[in-house]
Order: sequence, then C-alpha cells, then structure tokens
Amino acid sequence: SARSPAGMLPVVTGLLLAVAAGARGSASGTQESPPGSRFVCTSLPLEATSAGCPLPPVPMQGGALPPEEELKATVLQLRETVLQQKETIGSQREAIRELTGKLSRCESADGKSATGTWRNELGKGKDTMGDLPRDPAQVIDQLSRTMQTLKDRLESLEHQLRANVSYAALPNDLREMLQRRLGDLERQLLSKVAELEDEKSLLHNETSAHRQKTETALNALLERVSELEKGNLAFKSPDEFKVSLPLRTNYLYGKIKKTLPELYAFTVCLWLRSSASPGIGTPFSYAVPGQANEIVLIEWGNNPIELLINDKVAQLPLFISDGKWHHVCITWTTRDGMWEAFQDGEKLGTGENLAPWHPIKPGGVLILGQEQDTVGGRFDATQAFVGEMSQFNIWDRVLKAEDIMNIANCSTNMPGNIIPWVDNNVDVFGGATKWPVETCEERLLDL
Repeated sequence: SARSPAGMLPVVTGLLLAVAAGARGSASGTQESPPGSRFVCTSLPLEATSAGCPLPPVPMQGGALPPEEELKATVLQLRETVLQQKETIGSQREAIRELTGKLSRCESADGKSATGTWRNELGKGKDTMGDLPRDPAQVIDQLSRTMQTLKDRLESLEHQLRANVSYAALPNDLREMLQRRLGDLERQLLSKVAELEDEKSLLHNETSAHRQKTETALNALLERVSELEKGNLAFKSPDEFKVSLPLRTNYLYGKIKKTLPELYAFTVCLWLRSSASPGIGTPFSYAVPGQANEIVLIEWGNNPIELLINDKVAQLPLFISDGKWHHVCITWTTRDGMWEAFQDGEKLGTGENLAPWHPIKPGGVLILGQEQDTVGGRFDATQAFVGEMSQFNIWDRVLKAEDIMNIANCSTNMPGNIIPWVDNNVDVFGGATKWPVETCEERLLDL
C-alpha cells in the first residue's frame, strides 16, 4: 500500500545513510577494498534520522480560523510538502544510483559467498527492512505514486476551496443591506407606477373634455350641413345671418375678407349676444404690421369692456353679458382722440385723448372673435369671444347719434361704407358657423 512521505522517507533515508556509512568505514583503512571486504547494510531507527530528515508540519485542526482560511493554509502546506518531496526524490535517485553501483561491486567481488553472507546476515535477526522493496526502482515508483496521491489530494482541496468561496453564505449585514436596497427600489417603483396612473387618469379626463367640446362643434357643423342639404338655409338677404362662436378656444373665429384704408375717424356698429363669464372676450380686433392692437374691443376677465387704439386704452360703460341681443356702436376721431360709446341706441359714455392725431393704418387683418398678438394669428383662448354676432359694419366717419338710434331700432338699414355685413365678405374657421337670423326679430323675442 502507498505510504505517506512522513512515514516512508525517514526509513529509506536511514537505510541509505547506513549503507553510505559502511562504505566510508571500509574505504577508510585502504585505498582499495581487499578481496575479502564487503559492505554491511544496517537499518537505523526512526529516532536516529529525525534530525536530518524533519517531518513536514501538520496543519492544526480545530483552530479558530474560518474554514476558508484553514483550507488555504492546508493547500499552502501541501504545496510546500510536494516541493520538498521533489527535492528529496532527486537526491534519493542519486544516492540510489551510487548504492546500486556499490551493491554490484559487493556481489562481483565475493561472488556467491558474498551474496550468501549478505543473505545470512539479513537472516540472523538483522532483517529489519523486510517491508522495503529490494529493487531500488520500486522505491522510486512507490514514491512517485505517493507524490501523485498528494497531488490528487491537493487538487481536491483546491476545488473544495473554490466551491466554498463561490457559494459561501453572505454575511448578515451585507444581506440586510441588499434587502434594504431592494425594498427602497420596490417602493420607488410603486411610487412611479402610482404617478403614472394619476397622469393617465388626468390625461384621460382632459382628453374626454376636449373630445366632448369637439363633438359639440362637429354636431353643430353636421346640423348646418343637414340644413344646407335640405335647402332651408338660404338667407333672405345677404346680410341676414349671424356668426356663432360657442366655445372659448383659440381656433374658432371669423375673418373679414376686406381690409381697412387709412382712417382719421370711424364708426363701428354690431349686434352681439353673450353670457360668457368672466368677460365676453374679444368681439373684434384689427392688427397691422408693427401694431397688433391697432383697434380692439375686448372685455377680459373682470375688467370693464375696453377700446384699444394704437395700444392706448379707454374703458367703456357698457354692460352686455346678460345673454340678450344688444346693439353696440363706437365712434372715434383722430382730432383730440375723441370717442363715444352707444348701447341699444343710447349714448352711455364719451371721452377724449385716446390715441390723438394717430391715423388708423391700412392693410391690416380684421378678425371676429379673437384678439391678435400677431397679424392674423397667435390667439389666446382666455381672450376669445363666446356668443353670437351680426351686422358688423364700419364707416369712415363719425355717425350722428340719430342715425345710430335708427339702426338700433331697426328703422334704418345702413350698411358700412368701408366694411359692410355681407355673406361673401365673412369667412369662418375652426368650427365657427354662420346661421340665418333676423336680428331685430330675435331681439323682440329677448324683450
């Protein structure tokens, strides 16, 4: 059976030292061995060679080191043992070669008698090496098998060490830290999901409201198309129609095709009906390049209705947001910036110094229902007009008070000489509609 290096090497070394000592003792008397001399091979006890052949250290068992550290220490000790055994085998090979030569000399010098004497000596109670192989080559082979066994054990320990390191349990504090981080990530994920759900709900509500408004406008368009198909919408006269702007948006508006010439005075009259709050919005606005507020009539928020000329402001004492038809006229002249405000034929206010000596610039854009921040666009839904309007006319002079009263009483039909209210001069966009109406008749229904 294979023996460990700690058990076999001292015995072999003791044998080799004994043979070498006998050879030196025989050679000390003469230069050459006499014909009757021979080598005496005597085995030495283990204690006699322990000083020359120290045993490899054995790792302590049951220490306080962790299992990984003990495995590492064992691997290092086994590696040192293998290196020592390699060195020992190399030296033993040389000694075995030398002893083999000397044994051959012993047998050749004395022939059979030497061989018999050798065997007799071993048979007289000195055969303490009966468990050793007689052939030195067998010793090398046995030591090689022992070294291979050590290598196998070393590899097994290395595999075990790697397995222990790879699959070792995590420390408690590290495991707790990972659990805390996983918990934080889970809470953050749940919070983000909740936020997304809230945003989805808000977006759904906004989309529903916008869809409802759009459907309302589309329904109005469909009704108008149906009436057009039936042929019941033909206006009795070109001016008997109204423009409906039912929603406060930035895309419903009407546009006057004609533009204004340069004006030094004007009168603007129109019928309108609105109950929007706060403020009815902007019934009309005229913008020119370089001045978006050339002429604007607006009631915005809780402010009174205002007239803007060249971005200068005058507040008008008009009250028209009761949901009934009202006739409104405004006059202005560049001389001293004089202005007048009429409601239902009655003059309610007058003033001066509103953009005095400023002529109204020509070539601008006239919009119904929206306030322009740039020429013809950039509308603000909060300033949009909500309601209906009709008979929007502009003159290039200041009308007399009696003329305005006659128009409001429906006793006189006076279309504007600059901008008349006719069907082919008004376009509507974004869902705004044109409907047939006789304003004076509808006004009677409001009374």
